[in-house]
Formats: sequence, C-alpha cells, structure tokens
Amino acid sequence: MIQLSQITKRFPGIIANDAVDLTVRPGEIHALLGENGAGKSTLMQILYGFHAMDSGQILLDGQRVSITSPADAIALGIGMVHQDFMLVPTFTVAENTILGLREGTGAMLNLKRAASRIRELSEQHHLAVDPNAITGTLPVGVQQRVEILKLLYRDARVLILDEPTAVLTAPEKYRLFTVLRGLRAQGRSILIVTHKLHEIMELADRVTVMRDGRNVASVAVEDTSGPELARLMVGRDVNLSVSKLEVPPGPSILSVKRLSVRDHAGQRKLKDISLELHPHEILGIAGVDGNGQSELAQALLGLRTIEGGSILLNGRDITEARVAERRALGLAYVPADRRNVGSVADLSIADNAMLTQPRSNTRHSLFNKTLIRARAQTIITRFGVRGANDETHASKLSGGNLQKVILGREIMSAPKVLVVEQPTRGLDVGAIESIWAELLRERAKGTAILLVSAELEELLNLADRIAVMYEGRIVGVVDPASATAEQLGMMMAGTPLEPTGVSS
Repeated sequence: MIQLSQITKRFPGIIANDAVDLTVRPGEIHALLGENGAGKSTLMQILYGFHAMDSGQILLDGQRVSITSPADAIALGIGMVHQDFMLVPTFTVAENTILGLREGTGAMLNLKRAASRIRELSEQHHLAVDPNAITGTLPVGVQQRVEILKLLYRDARVLILDEPTAVLTAPEKYRLFTVLRGLRAQGRSILIVTHKLHEIMELADRVTVMRDGRNVASVAVEDTSGPELARLMVGRDVNLSVSKLEVPPGPSILSVKRLSVRDHAGQRKLKDISLELHPHEILGIAGVDGNGQSELAQALLGLRTIEGGSILLNGRDITEARVAERRALGLAYVPADRRNVGSVADLSIADNAMLTQPRSNTRHSLFNKTLIRARAQTIITRFGVRGANDETHASKLSGGNLQKVILGREIMSAPKVLVVEQPTRGLDVGAIESIWAELLRERAKGTAILLVSAELEELLNLADRIAVMYEGRIVGVVDPASATAEQLGMMMAGTPLEPTGVSS
C-alpha cells in the first residue's frame, strides 16, 4: 500500500501541494482528478522522484521510504507512463524496454533473453507487441503497450499513468482498460491521472479530487457521480449537457473537392478528400492522430502545398491563395498546438491577440496600445481567462486559459468559417464547459465550424455531422444522433461505414 502523508511542495509564488494525503491500496485502480494547476501532476512527480517534497512523507507497506529520483521509485516498484512517451524511436521494443538496466554483475543485458521475457509478459498481460520491432514505426497504442511492458519488466507493483487514453482509439481504450483490470486482479496498484469523468466512472475503484493544491475528497466511485465529481473539482456545478439551437444550415460556404496533400517527406497525407460545410453547422472530423486531420486543417488555411483538388470559400477559389488572403475572406484557425503554433510564449496576451488579424484590421491599431489592450481585455473578460491581465505572457497561462485566448482571438475576427483543432485536449471540465459554450454560440450566429477532435464525447455532443478519417481518406460520415462511440472507434481503426445516406 502506498501512503502519501501531508505532502507539501512550493514553487516561487505558488503552493503546488498543500499538506496532501493520498492512500492507494493494493489491487485497486485509483483515479486522480483535478483542474489544470490543481497539483495532481506535481504530486505524482513527487511519488515518482521528479520533484523533492518540501515536507511530508511517503510510506510503502507501512515503511517510510525516500524517493529522490525515478531510479529510487523504480527500485521500490513504482513506475510511470507519461503522457508523452519516453521511448527512443530508433530503438527496438526490446532495447527500449531494458534501457538503463544492467545484469546483477553490472554487465550489459542480453537482448535475446530480454526479448524472450518480453514475449512472456506480452502473452501474460495481453499486450501484443513484437520485441524486435522498431518503436518509432509502431502505432501510438502499441507504443503505450511498450511503456507498460517496461514497467512490468521491472516488476512494478504501483503503476502511474498520465492521461493514458488521450491518443487512443475507442477499441484501443477498451483494450487498455482490460489490461489495467488484469493488473488490478494481480494485486497491483494503478494510479490514473485524468480529466475524463466518464472513464473514471467506468474504470476506477476510488477517486481523489484535488483543487488548489489540496485533496478535497477521496471517494469510492460507486458512491459518487460524474456531476458530483465535476462540482468537487471546480467548486461549482458544471453543465456539459448540450442544447443546440435547431437552425437549418444554409448553402455550402466551404467546398473541398478531391483534395490531395503530401508531407515534407513526399508521402500523401490527404487522398482525394471531399466535403461541404454550411453556415450554422459544426462538421466534426474524427480520427486517430496522424491520419490526415491536421493536414486537412492546415491545407484549408494555406499552410500546406496542395497537390490536387480545390477549395472554394463562399464560391471563390482559394486553392492557391495565401494565408492572409484566406483570413481576409473570413477563414479563422485554432491550431492543435496552442503553445508552439497558436501563440508566442514571450509575448503578452495583448500582443498574442493581434497576431492573426488581417492587415486591414491592424493598420490603424498596430501601434495604438490603448486599442490593443482594450481588445485583450475584452477577450479576458468575455472568455473567462482567469488570473491574468493583458500584460501576462502566454508562457504563464495554463493550457485552458491559453486556449481561451486563442479561441477568443479567432472568434473576435468575426469569421465565416472557423477551423478548430483539438480545442479541449488536456483541459479540465471547467475549461471544456466554457469552450463548448463558445463554439455553440458561434454556430448559432451562423459561423460554419470544422471541428477536428479525438474526443468522441465532444464530437457526439457538438457536431451536426461527423466525418471519420483513416489513412488520409474519409471512410464515412455519420449522424451523431444515431452514431455510437463504438461505431466511431471501429471507423477510426479503418472499418468502413455501411451506407447511411448522410453526405459529406
């Protein structure tokens, strides 16, 4: 049993963990829930040896232990699978699995013997993987199996998983759940850091909710509910139920015909994509990362060279138009990478709010600090950017607050077409509620929205139609009113849709 007692951790200007208690029992799946900045990641990094606590203690099976590095944690049987996998892409599965280990004599490990052991563990835990495969060539779901096998190879009894389903298809997610239940049955302790309430209710035995660096509740899942957990997490009632205004979509405003795009290596990432988008409509784009969704969004904005096909915006051919021309015609874009693409870390909110504005809009205001600051303040107030002012740098904002700034910047340009990639990835339920509401407001105003998301719940709630992409093609378009997550998951894995009469 793992016990964290009165764990306190301070960083300059902030108490990340404030006398936190946490108990994780053998043979249980324990979820750690909280808003961004609630302190849950810091707590797990203390348990895994990334950070040193300022005060408190950690007990393993009743004995106080010292964990000052990941090596200490691993030696005690504590392992962690990070959201961004810690694998060397050019190494084989076997090489990644034993990286950093040595035989008891200090000699290097025998790769052949290691591969044999990996096969045994793969079969025992239903984690099918080839020990000799080059890790970088494997799908994301299989790479996650490698990370779990690394921990099992070291005989970890406590497994920490950070947002483990973030990049998985629905079938991969259910396979992972089966694996985790099997590990629980062996008496291992599983700690999951997540913001997905429905997954907690489906998988976890107990859940600890953190807010402002404190443990505000630890409860059995059978004794709580999703709405109650959301209330505990943000300190108020949260409403993620969606009521969409029924407005008939108008004539097509964005028309894509047989669009083909290659990446920098010359591989075709989009293969004859065709779709229509209408005012008052949210067209969802589903798919596992890497199947062409980002390339589609970038091609629409002019960030990818188009090999074939055409793009019409309001009847005007913009296939060869520059980014600035497309924006001037009413196209706006919220990229998936909010830190490196959507904003400039060292610029203030005020400056970031001006980055993508058409030149005609900025000609008279570029050097008018009053107008720039007023625009930023409008975004901060309207979109609920917390704990910041117009001079706050983007690097100081949480993921949720930064996403609100970027979305606000694009919406305030009054777009005709809004392309949004992964708007709520990694965000807590409070930020999700806010961003969903803004997207629905834009839809009601008549904006046509292309919503690229790996979150099936998000697509099923917000979209009027959902197009599923696999290996650069649209394999089907479904009506969210009749579609299921399981059906979408199968399509995301490449199973084509039976004809339904819903057009793209």
